[in-house]
Order: sequence, then C-alpha cells, then structure tokens
Amino acid sequence: MAQAHHRPELFRSRGLSNSGKVSFIELFFDLIFVFAVTQLSHSLLENFTWMGALHTAMLTMAVWWAWNYTTWVINWLSPDALPVRIMLFSLMLVGLVMSTSIPEAFEHAGLYFGISYAAFQIGRTAFTVWALGHGAPVNQINLVRILCWLILSGVFWVAGGTQEGEIRLALWGVALLIDYVAPSLGFWVPRIGRSTAEDWAVEGAHMAERAGLFIIIALGESIIVMGATFAGLERNTETVLAFLVSFLGTVSMWWIYFETTSRIGHHYIVNARVPGELARAAYTYTHLLLAGGIVLSAVADEFLLAHPAGHLEPGVALVILGSPALYLLSNAIFIWIVSRMFAVPHVTGLVVLGTLAAFSHALSPLVLSAAAVFVLLAVAVWGSRFSSRLCTLIPKHHG
Repeated sequence: MAQAHHRPELFRSRGLSNSGKVSFIELFFDLIFVFAVTQLSHSLLENFTWMGALHTAMLTMAVWWAWNYTTWVINWLSPDALPVRIMLFSLMLVGLVMSTSIPEAFEHAGLYFGISYAAFQIGRTAFTVWALGHGAPVNQINLVRILCWLILSGVFWVAGGTQEGEIRLALWGVALLIDYVAPSLGFWVPRIGRSTAEDWAVEGAHMAERAGLFIIIALGESIIVMGATFAGLERNTETVLAFLVSFLGTVSMWWIYFETTSRIGHHYIVNARVPGELARAAYTYTHLLLAGGIVLSAVADEFLLAHPAGHLEPGVALVILGSPALYLLSNAIFIWIVSRMFAVPHVTGLVVLGTLAAFSHALSPLVLSAAAVFVLLAVAVWGSRFSSRLCTLIPKHHG
C-alpha cells in the first residue's frame, strides 16, 4: 500500500524491523473478544443440543469475522494515530454490547446482537474508507467494495434481530453467507469491479502474529473454564486427574499451533510474493475452525471435570473426540494451503482419534479424554520436527 501523502500518521510503516509489531492497544482491544469467546462456550454448555450447537457455530462465525476484519484494517492503519485509537475504543464499546448479547442472541437479545454486530462491521469499514482516502486510493476502493457487502449483510443482521425462531435463523444464515462468500468473490461490486490479491498490501509478520494472538484468546478461555470449574469441585483423585488431563490438552493445542502451524505460516507469508492472497486463503478462514476446535475443547473440559467417571454419554464423547479432531484437521488444512505439504503428523492423529471413537462407549470420560490428549501430545512432538524440516525446504519468495 502506498504511503499517505496528506496524513502519513494514519498508516502503519512498511519495510522496517518493527513494522509488524503488535501494539498494546491491539492487545487491549482483544479483551473484548476474550469475553466473547467465553460467552460462546458457556452458551453451548447451557444449550447442549444440536440446535444449540448450530446457534453457537453461527455466533462464533460472526465473532471471528468481526475480529478478523479489524485485524486486516489495523494491518494498514497505525494504532498509534489518535483517530485510529478512538475508532478502536469505539469498537470495544460496541463489541461489548455484542458480546453481552451472545447468550440470548437467539432469544430476546437478538436485536441488540444484530445492530451491534452490523454497527461494528460497517462503522469500522466506513472509518477506514475515510482514512485510506488520505493516501491509499487503491485500498480505499477495496474498502468501498467491502463496505457495500457489509451494508448488504447488515440489513439481514438487523432484520433477523427483529424476528424470532426459524425466521431469525434463516436471515442470519443469509447474512453469514454474504459475509463469508464476499472475499472469495473479490467483493465484486457493479461498476467498480472486484479486488485482486495483488491489491492487498499486507504486512505478513503482523498478520501472522495477530492470528496467533486470537488462538491465545481462545486458549485463555479454556484456561478460565478449566480453573473456574475445578475451583468449585471437591478435591479427589478423579477430579485432580481430570484437571491434569484438561491442562495437558490445552498445552498440547498451544504446542501444535505455535511450534508447527504458526512457524510454517509465518515463514511462508513473510516470504510470499503476494502476501494478501495467502492471508485471505489461509488466515481468514482456517483460524475460524481452529478457534472452533478450542471452544469445543473448553466444553469438553467442563464435562470431564464435572463427571470424570461413570457412563459416557454419546454427545459428550462426540465433543471429547470432536474437539481435538477439528483442531488437528484445521491445522492440517492451514499447512496444506500455505505449503501444499501433507501434514502427516496431524492426519495420523485424526486416524487414531477415529479409531478411539469405535471404543468410546466402553470408556469413561477420564480415560477417553486422556487417550485423546495423548494423541495431541504425540502430534505436538512429531509436528515440531515436521515443521523444522518443512521450513528448511521452503524456497524464498514463495508465491
């Protein structure tokens, strides 16, 4: 992106050693999403049904999209500029309303969620259109396209909030479809056409670090659920073992992402000829699945700590095995997108988890969870070696 001629202070620097540095205000902004992710997992726990899972999945998609689009914006705009900071503080306020509405979003708080989500997306994008007009005309046109799509989906978000039941579900489904299809269509708008990957001047190091921080947000929520649940339990052998298993599961997920996936992704996006294409294909979509796997793991930990022994319900078994399976799958997909390499450790882990599913009915929640965590630990260790070898094979300036 070209540097601004009139208001250079609005833009993030490019090509310097600290260009990709994440600022403290970005970390402060993330606190809203720590709360949002906690609300998501609690909502699923309180409504542990197929419909509850669908609702949680839709709201997770919305929360991720709000955070993800803001990350793209701050990849261009300088968080040290006062107007940008005011924009971020404003988004935090709106985001807090959105997050508090999550538990009852499909009940009486639907309109609050719909309006706050639409305001979050449209307001931030409109501000960015104004800011990019001070020296980045190509990206400004891109943001005009995005604004048009967000206004269109915003109509469905707000309209859905005014309705109830299946009508709200359908309208919000259309809104999510619009939101998620738009990037793959280049945000095509009549008369001004579509955006191309070459138009997106991305600071690769910043994008990779911000994506990693969202994983930290999700993992932090798992720690909160784990600690809060364990604090209210009677200490005995089973609950202590369940607590240790839950903790090791969270450590394994951290290890798998930051020692393998993050390293590979960072190396590729920093050396990519067209970093915008890689950022859109890999970081924009796959990290939603990664976060979903972590949210499910927090739900699994809650069930494990509450009932470590005894009969294992099919739904609980599905979450215990499904959360690590989704996490491994999404890591493998990310690695394939950025490197076109088959993530053997992760796929092997998926096969083992599938095998465990066949025996899950005969196991207690504690034994099944321990087996799943053992698989994650094995993938973490194997994956570290895999990533080290893969990064040495990556040619510079991979496109």
